[in-house]
Amino acid sequence: MPKVSFVIPCYKLASLLPICVRSILAQTYTDFEVLVMDDCSPDETPTIARCFQDDRVKHIRNEANLGHLQNYNKGIALADGQYVWLISADDFLRRPYVLERYVNIMERHPNVGYVFCPAMRFQDGRETDIVSWSAHGAQDEIFRGHDFLKKLVTGNCVGAPTGMVRKDCYDKVGVFPLDMPNSGDWYLWCAFALHYDVGYLAEPMVCYRTHVENMSETLKKRKPRVIMEDNFAVRWTLKKRAEARNFHSIVALCKDAIATYYANLIACEMYEPNTYRITLAECEQSITRYAPHKDECVEMLARLYTALADQCYLRRDFVRARQYYKAGLQHQPFAVGTLTKYLLLQLGGIGVRFRDYASAIR
Repeated sequence: MPKVSFVIPCYKLASLLPICVRSILAQTYTDFEVLVMDDCSPDETPTIARCFQDDRVKHIRNEANLGHLQNYNKGIALADGQYVWLISADDFLRRPYVLERYVNIMERHPNVGYVFCPAMRFQDGRETDIVSWSAHGAQDEIFRGHDFLKKLVTGNCVGAPTGMVRKDCYDKVGVFPLDMPNSGDWYLWCAFALHYDVGYLAEPMVCYRTHVENMSETLKKRKPRVIMEDNFAVRWTLKKRAEARNFHSIVALCKDAIATYYANLIACEMYEPNTYRITLAECEQSITRYAPHKDECVEMLARLYTALADQCYLRRDFVRARQYYKAGLQHQPFAVGTLTKYLLLQLGGIGVRFRDYASAIR
């Protein structure tokens, strides 16, 4: 049984597949298998996948196109390794020792669910820069899972091709949810961090290729609404999981992140027309859908109005800020923070200066 299983989903990426596979075969740590998950690709993927003179490389072709999420999950299910590294055929390993370093950290820290590193952007045949949101400092570190969630819940900060996951995470926590076509990896990083610690190596050892056929870029252009809906679903679903385990601090984090994300979208629609296409009414409907219980719905609507008021305040739109703080108080009259902000606005310029001064010294 190999220690590591590389799962390489491949669809219409035959020209890039050799670079990915060769970067794996060049690793100093050699106890692995490579599963090329050919999702009934119409190009030369079968021919190229079979050309590697290495028994560790296995070509698995689906009889029909499953779509990327089901193809990922099939590869994970077929993986025999203790650790699973899912990497798309258009990405590749940048350093020959990355796998050795990953395995070492996982072996030394059995409570680490996954390990990752910053991603190096690769575009037009060359490395350009480190993907900034995937970097978390200049030192290697083991993050306590719930501490790392404070970063993750606000937005994805783990580059998909850089993560190697303990197979137990998939077995015990779950695989890619089929209703999150854009953010399934982000959701899993969050879900795993609920139960496991997270390993981080500061050196960027994996290349993330950006190009016109990149899946995330395609979704942004063709189905931007899907991305927004996924971002709602990740936070609400994580909140539900945290509630089931009585992780109260994580539930509170999720509630704040949900309200803030809604408010950011609405503010963009109000102040930066054509950036997004979502209204306050649509956000209210979304909250009602995800929070069917009346008390929770009331709480989340209050959080939404307060977060939206904060956005208006930052833009010095005090009229709207006052309006939304008042709406929040109508749902939760005794929310001290909201009430304080509202009363300061009622004081006019003196209240604004006091709040700005308090924020500056905090």
